[in-house]
Amino acid sequence: MIAVIVASCGDDNGTGPGTLKFGLSGGITIQLETPLRLGSGTPRVGAGTLSQRLEWQSTGAWSLFEQISYRDLVGDETLWRSAGDPFIYVASYVGLINTVNSAAGLELFIPEMDTLASPRIVTCGEGRTHITFSIHDEPRDSTASWSLCADDPLTDLQTLNAGPVPAAARLVMATQFARDGTFGPDGISAYYGSVPFGTLARGEDIGFTPSAPFPILDDASFQAFWLEHAGSTNPPEVDFGTEMVIVGAVGPRGEAGDSVEVRRILQIDNGTLTHLVERVPGDFCSPVARTHYPFHIVVAPMTPTPIQFANVGLEFVSCGG
Repeated sequence: MIAVIVASCGDDNGTGPGTLKFGLSGGITIQLETPLRLGSGTPRVGAGTLSQRLEWQSTGAWSLFEQISYRDLVGDETLWRSAGDPFIYVASYVGLINTVNSAAGLELFIPEMDTLASPRIVTCGEGRTHITFSIHDEPRDSTASWSLCADDPLTDLQTLNAGPVPAAARLVMATQFARDGTFGPDGISAYYGSVPFGTLARGEDIGFTPSAPFPILDDASFQAFWLEHAGSTNPPEVDFGTEMVIVGAVGPRGEAGDSVEVRRILQIDNGTLTHLVERVPGDFCSPVARTHYPFHIVVAPMTPTPIQFANVGLEFVSCGG
């Protein structure tokens, strides 16, 4: 069936590399780097980033990798994948390839796009998303790539203010089409609305036995906590004038493989709401019985108090994952 679609979408009746639309057999990769807004208590800008990488193959299979970080420390990562038969995404892929090859006003292989062609460096302004859009053509063994700037990450990506040239809006529209054809127009980033955060420590056995998550807002409390947790009087560096620490904990768990992750730290009208996710082995796993205390300790920009915690979410993961 894939062969039928490919054969029907060439520039003419041929199906050789010289007549197929560029990328019809191959894949699309879109990399987005978005500086995140920091908390109200810190003057620093650009210390946090949301990285998103969408890969879409001509077979229909796609993946979206997301990573949130702060101070060059990775806070959390999430991988989304196409579910079920990937063929259901092939028609949308072909539609996008046809669009960027030949749709009037949307095609990418035109002289106006030359100023955006990689590896030329495009510098984006403060708080702007940097996007690299690439199409790989397998029969030609060739890749076309462009770089541009836009507002907002993948979920809320806008054509308005795309640059540095007006033709950049075409790449934003192509990115929106790829997002809607894979992740879906209603898909929400795992880190939507979150201030950035970075991991200080994580594992299955915290040094003491807290039954719930809690914040640490001053140096003396952090020193005491780290001594109890790690047996050390030299905790990681945290500037409590502009930063805070969140200890993600859910109490004792009876099976090996359970873990906990801080997922989002949201500024709300009456303080801050932190979301945690507990990841547990799936239904067909046979984890070993073992009492442990999974934890995730992160540093983040200071946000308004009180620091509250939502009900812990639950994710089932594949065995060993």
